[in-house]
Amino acid sequence: MRPDTPAENVDHTAEAARLERTAGLYPEDAEALLLQAAAHLELSGDRPAATALYDRLLSSSTPLDNPHLVRALKASNLWEYGHEAEARAIIEGVRSSSPRDPAAWVIVAEALESHDELEQAQEAFTEGVQLLLTDVAEPPYSAHPLLFGRHRVRRMLGVAHDDWDIFADTLHSMPISLDELHDPKRVWSLGSDNPAELEAEISRLRAELGAYREALSRPFPVAVLHWTADELTELLSAYPSLSAEYPSHEEHLATIEASLRELASSGTPNLGIVTGTVPSYEAFAASELSSPEDTTLLPQYATTLAARGRAVAWPPQRGAGCWCGSGRVYGECHGTVS
Repeated sequence: MRPDTPAENVDHTAEAARLERTAGLYPEDAEALLLQAAAHLELSGDRPAATALYDRLLSSSTPLDNPHLVRALKASNLWEYGHEAEARAIIEGVRSSSPRDPAAWVIVAEALESHDELEQAQEAFTEGVQLLLTDVAEPPYSAHPLLFGRHRVRRMLGVAHDDWDIFADTLHSMPISLDELHDPKRVWSLGSDNPAELEAEISRLRAELGAYREALSRPFPVAVLHWTADELTELLSAYPSLSAEYPSHEEHLATIEASLRELASSGTPNLGIVTGTVPSYEAFAASELSSPEDTTLLPQYATTLAARGRAVAWPPQRGAGCWCGSGRVYGECHGTVS
């Protein structure tokens, strides 16, 4: 998630520099950390420096986890400081590549929306929704902005609701309905003499603020820790006491799936899986001045990996491979309903 703290409350330039230094210490997490750094540079007003970071990622010899998102962010940033033609070309390239990540579609569509290209924004939102959510009963938390953004743009265009708009309404949990939040005729002027109008607008703003706070309070997924078979063997060889936590690799995988389904059924959104390595875990334990055999470190380690952008969203998208690495489609592996 891109930071939204006002510039007067945060030294965004210093924060960007800190994140760049951290990326040097954790090259495996460089993509997520440099994207955060670029966002801080955008907020500081140094958009050319943000573009330089996006270019640095795109020209890296290390394959990116999400190159489409990086390109989308670069396009959005370029458009904001006068490079409209280049931004449009990149946006068209992202759309034609049909990325499987909702965030890339959201960034592209919102860039078009912010520059009053409402028809194009609606088309981009719709392309993403149809590609990622067709025949998906429960869209992942990361896909909700696709549906909400599409609803918002279509409301501004004054078109009638369709099935996707109705679906967005069912996902929206705030007290104020999406129709009311996205009403283009909302009264924004604080100079109104009508107390009822002002009170209604304050209620809408509170609902919007609640939605933003909910999103900002979950900047990374609630993540469950996963060990590959080889890493778990190495972990238990070095720290035998952890065998009580991990009786077998098969049971470990089953526990992950069961835990995530339980969290989902309880209403917890934005779930994910992080894959650990023994050297990384040992370094984390040392940083906490504790022993790797301390089982209370395991969930803390998972949260740290998630905060560094290492989480993979759960459940996987329709037709995607299973998170366990078996090579099978999720629906035919751990996604099978027992």
